[in-house]
Amino acid sequence: MSNFTLVSEFLLMEFSDTRELQIVYALLFLLIFLATLLGNLLIVIVTTTDRQLHTPMYFFLRNLSLVDACYITVILPKASTNSLLNNRAISKSECVAQIFLVVFFVYTELICLTIMARDRYVAICHPLHYAGIMSPRVCMQMTLACLLTGLLYAGFHTGYTFRLPFCWSNVIHQFFCDIPSLLKLSCSDTFRNEVLILASGLGVGGGCFAFITASYVCIFSTVLKIPGKEDQRKAFSTCVPHIIVVSVFLISGFYVYLRPSSVSASIEDMILSVFYCIVPPFLNPIIYSLRNKQIKEAVKTIIRRNIFSRR
Repeated sequence: MSNFTLVSEFLLMEFSDTRELQIVYALLFLLIFLATLLGNLLIVIVTTTDRQLHTPMYFFLRNLSLVDACYITVILPKASTNSLLNNRAISKSECVAQIFLVVFFVYTELICLTIMARDRYVAICHPLHYAGIMSPRVCMQMTLACLLTGLLYAGFHTGYTFRLPFCWSNVIHQFFCDIPSLLKLSCSDTFRNEVLILASGLGVGGGCFAFITASYVCIFSTVLKIPGKEDQRKAFSTCVPHIIVVSVFLISGFYVYLRPSSVSASIEDMILSVFYCIVPPFLNPIIYSLRNKQIKEAVKTIIRRNIFSRR
């Protein structure tokens, strides 16, 4: 237990021991971070400034973009800096903050994706009642509930993880601080922590997945009844990208978080972590902007307005 009081920092893993590859990974992460940040901020700006996009669908898309921008900011800048400077160290306080924020943003993103599925379900299956069911007040209430429960969820898991003593090693087998990797460093019994992660993961993640699946079953059954093929294609085009993002996010997250801590760490964990930490925030702006005519038109309008205003 005395070692626990002496732990002041952890060492993160790197994707390569070769200095040249470390620089390549650092620059790659930096480019992905900048592209993701700019893409998500663009969606936030467009959906905020264009009044035609002040609808529940784009309100939740704006929330998702804000979460994605914050989520990737918590992970990639530190990973890029460490690789660029060849410095693997992260202080204990930084690790606590990173775990809290990662868990909070993972939870918030999952709930946000679930709410977006409900929004699509109401819009397609109950279009006449859409304005009442998804009113601005209801949308704001759902958003606030998501944020408050996310803070409680992240605070509880972070506190329950750092009550453990870490004395086997201070090397985290991951490129950022996460709970499964930390549990492997504890010299005390982590059974309760693993059960808690399993229960909460299946409860929250499994519940959201079941709700999203049920929503899309109803959506697809309704869409298939639409006589026009073009209308069916438009409806499917708004749903399929969302399903892809949710599937990648949940499958990779479940695999990393729900495995027993006794399973040895490998590069596979780090690669899979990329799929739930980096891929969804990176793909969301591409999926929801390049494939969305309203957002593309709004971007063109903003650009023209700025050009003419300068002249």
